Amino acid sequence: MNLLLISNSTNAGEPYLQYPIKTIGTFLSGIKEVVFIPYAAVTFSYAEYEAKVQARFNEIGIKVRSIHRSKDARKMIREAEAICVGGGNTFALTKKMQEQGLMQAILRKIKQGTPYVGWSAGSNVCCPTICTTNDMPIVEPQSFKAIGAVKFQINPHYLDANPEGHAGETREQRILEYIEANPRRWVVGLREGCMLHLHDGTMDLIGSRPMRIFKKGVAIHEVNPGDDLSFLL
Repeated sequence: MNLLLISNSTNAGEPYLQYPIKTIGTFLSGIKEVVFIPYAAVTFSYAEYEAKVQARFNEIGIKVRSIHRSKDARKMIREAEAICVGGGNTFALTKKMQEQGLMQAILRKIKQGTPYVGWSAGSNVCCPTICTTNDMPIVEPQSFKAIGAVKFQINPHYLDANPEGHAGETREQRILEYIEANPRRWVVGLREGCMLHLHDGTMDLIGSRPMRIFKKGVAIHEVNPGDDLSFLL
């Protein structure tokens, strides 16, 4: 499999998809067109989302075709050169993907080597489940099951602390609850500005910040770009 799983689309103060676009361009080298899944969009249309991504992908010379325009979504996946799944609300994304049978279709396709790029919610749905998303369940999917291309869970936009004066749970506390209930599952806290590249049976952390690692019975620790991540595979 060849996966690029990105924590966030946009760094604070930057234009949309500015920081990862060069990496995406290198990752998709030789690709002329991607199938884009816009179903995480909630407060704007799928067509607007397609146009927003296309505006950035113009810089790397790649055509973006949104799957919402197809009458046969699974056929579109089967014929895709590459697949991109955008961020937004993970529950809305999951519900629509499940309704169209896209979880299984994408897993079959990427197991054949088709490149997959996901950011935020698009990274969440590559995991076994969407249980470590940060999003509000605004709609009810058939289940929490996702594509399952990787064996671990991702918490994108990972934050180390709550804002001053906020008495709610920290992100770490919420993940500790998850691993208590799911003791066999690894969870990675992927900080903003970072991404994971899985290729040729190996995985690399890309970015300038470490990634936080959680598993029941294992001391919480951090890994840095260049560290061995084979334990997650």
